[in-house]
Amino acid sequence: MNFMKNVFAEMKNVSWPSRKQLRRDTLVVIQTTIIFAVMFFVMDTLIQTVFDLILK
Repeated sequence: MNFMKNVFAEMKNVSWPSRKQLRRDTLVVIQTTIIFAVMFFVMDTLIQTVFDLILK
């Protein structure tokens, strides 16, 4: 029971982001994910092409 009281007390100290900040941060995460996905795709394709050329 003491644990739950401490949890509620800590939750009062949490500073929640505004909708604007949350939207901005979410877009940054999505953009970063897309950039890394494209980068890994390009790197994987290049490495696969190089290995195909070597093994032929």
